[in-house]
Amino acid sequence: MLRISGFLHEYSAVDSNPLSLYVMHPFWNTIVKIFPTWLAPNLITFSGFLLLVFNFFLMAYFDPDFYASAPDHQHVPNGVWVIVGLLNFIAYTLDGVDGKQARRTNSSTPLGELFDHGLDSWACVYFVVTVYSTFGRGSTGVSVFVLYLLLWVVLFSFILSHWEKYNTGILFLPWGYDISQVTISIVYIVTAIVGVEAWYAPFLFNFLYRDLFTTMIIACALTVTLPMSLYNFYKAYKNNTLKHHSVYEIMLPLVSPVLLFVLCTTWIFVSPMDILEVHPRLFYFMVGTAFANISCQLIVCQMSSTRCQPLNWMLLPIALVLSVVVSGVAPNSETLLLYLLTAFLTLAHIHYGVVVVSQLSRHFNIRPFSLKKPTPD
Repeated sequence: MLRISGFLHEYSAVDSNPLSLYVMHPFWNTIVKIFPTWLAPNLITFSGFLLLVFNFFLMAYFDPDFYASAPDHQHVPNGVWVIVGLLNFIAYTLDGVDGKQARRTNSSTPLGELFDHGLDSWACVYFVVTVYSTFGRGSTGVSVFVLYLLLWVVLFSFILSHWEKYNTGILFLPWGYDISQVTISIVYIVTAIVGVEAWYAPFLFNFLYRDLFTTMIIACALTVTLPMSLYNFYKAYKNNTLKHHSVYEIMLPLVSPVLLFVLCTTWIFVSPMDILEVHPRLFYFMVGTAFANISCQLIVCQMSSTRCQPLNWMLLPIALVLSVVVSGVAPNSETLLLYLLTAFLTLAHIHYGVVVVSQLSRHFNIRPFSLKKPTPD
């Protein structure tokens, strides 16, 4: 049962990204005026998320195994890249205006914050895996394992921001998100114009565009996201405003993500059928879904001022499947196990989201997708 009595009503976040402050926020302030005042902010949030999901499955249709951008393979049609680029930017815009719509309609609630950041945690896997198709695998792309590591760089960058809020009470919005979303949208449109063959050529000397893609993700995490998180944490420590003081309590939110990384990476290395090479898209989706559940439960804890649990229950079925794979009990069933595990985790995560949203809606006497108050029974 979710504890909801301690949920905070005030959204405390800091956005210091120059791109956001001087470009995107003025743009969003103009766009939000287009929306009617009866439109619920959560509906805007959910619509943007569904656009990313649509992009993911659209690209899965045209590039199921990430070879479509490789030489001598049938490429993704240029029109598809235009659609994906426009929808990605629209999704990013909707994610930027939902909070402004909430303040504009005086409908800001803890449910909105949870809904926004909860869907963002799941969106990470959708936009990372979708952008992979611009380079793909093969001689001109990056390996599926490198993409797996890059996905984890993005996931840890996300959880780091909420680890900050868990310990400082303030959500410092990461700079990398805005930069990446604008860049990704532009890359999609450019790909439609010049074709994927343009990414085969070296960017500078023998430095390929795929290397630039990899370097930018890692560099942004190591030189911007991580240092800023540590600096914000240090400021809270110096000001004696930390919400937790023991090392164990401070690091508690990172235990489940680290264990998820260890379990999934172990599976990759011990897999008899080389599961990541055979089913990369499904494996990424499984990892991203389990991570989203871990993140959502952390967000609930930080908003309700409750203690973060060290172990997320989704680690158990993953560990069980891994033990079956390692033991060799079902040597020919690894693909089936991955499908069943992914389906189970997805349904469980959706169920968790529905339950939390329903409980919060009843507690605050609101409708999740409407500004009209519920009629009393």
